[in-house]
Amino acid sequence: MTDSRTALRRGFSVAFVGPDGAGKTTVARRLETDLPLPVTYLYMGVSAESSNRLLPTTRLVRSIRRRKGVVERGPKARAQEPAGRPSVRRRLRATARLLNRVAEESYRQAIASRQMRQGRVVLFDRHFFADYHMHDVDTEGRLPLSRRLHGLFISRVLPRPDLLVFLDVPAEVLFARKGEGTVELLEEMRNGYRRLASAGPTFVTLDADRPLDDVVDDAVAVVLEHAESLNR
Repeated sequence: MTDSRTALRRGFSVAFVGPDGAGKTTVARRLETDLPLPVTYLYMGVSAESSNRLLPTTRLVRSIRRRKGVVERGPKARAQEPAGRPSVRRRLRATARLLNRVAEESYRQAIASRQMRQGRVVLFDRHFFADYHMHDVDTEGRLPLSRRLHGLFISRVLPRPDLLVFLDVPAEVLFARKGEGTVELLEEMRNGYRRLASAGPTFVTLDADRPLDDVVDDAVAVVLEHAESLNR
């Protein structure tokens, strides 16, 4: 299908990141129609229910876990796992999860890379690099082997977004929007996302504690400015 919007000589990726409640999905979905560029939306987080692309193996694993009543575990839950030497069974399960996680991340990156080769802007809703960086890379203390290996993968192997847009919202507002965690934990997460500014990709912070239209307008301007810098 031919896209009637402005063509790009070179595609690129934009990741909207921030804690839950920052508006990542809402802003990314709005840019699908508001950007005068050919775009592809791709969820790049851990939630199977939110994902628009999943490996068949991931669907199978999530289906089995859901039938057993196992709650989906994200980066925060993994960071709170008990310390100490794990049992053989726990190590095998951690290895299996790691292999499936890396395969899933690689699969979605392959989709994004193909879209960029076609001259499209890939709008990432979240990104594994951003969500796991503070837990598996930018963290103190000795990590379990599976988390150390995953940290190496996302920091050394998985391509990073060309542009990271951090949607910044005060912790008190995030807590009021979602009611999850604590204000202190949400503030810690905000600081973790801010530290991504020194992690490599072009990093932009947008004040997302404003009317949605204003946030979207600024996001459009940031993406268009990045497109112009790449296609001069």
